[in-house]
Amino acid sequence: MPSLTRSLPRTSDPDMNSESLATLVGALAKKFTNLPITVVLDNACYQRNAFVMAEVERLHVTLLWLPTYSPHLNLIERCGKFVKAECWHGRCYATFAPVKKVMSDCLNRAGDHHRLKLDSLLTLKFQMFKSAS
Repeated sequence: MPSLTRSLPRTSDPDMNSESLATLVGALAKKFTNLPITVVLDNACYQRNAFVMAEVERLHVTLLWLPTYSPHLNLIERCGKFVKAECWHGRCYATFAPVKKVMSDCLNRAGDHHRLKLDSLLTLKFQMFKSAS
């Protein structure tokens, strides 16, 4: 699978909102025209409005909602924690521009330089428990 960090870079400056989410979904639909697309979302309020839902339906994209309060299931949260440790730990930046550059550089090197760290961090293998009820 192609690296989306290289082919579809997106940042949330100044804010992530329904329009930027719709733009991202549109870019995915345009790039992967012959593939089924599932976008995993974490239930942010801007993700569930009528505008986003209409765009997703128009583009035939499937949404997969993570359970509420489950950052451990959200791979982007784990990736964010990794990038924060690699890029920001003990560093201070005066503006957002150098932060964005350092993050992009880190993510662009993820497949080569950081592969071993990320392979264990971004695994989809979860331990399942039976319901206590």
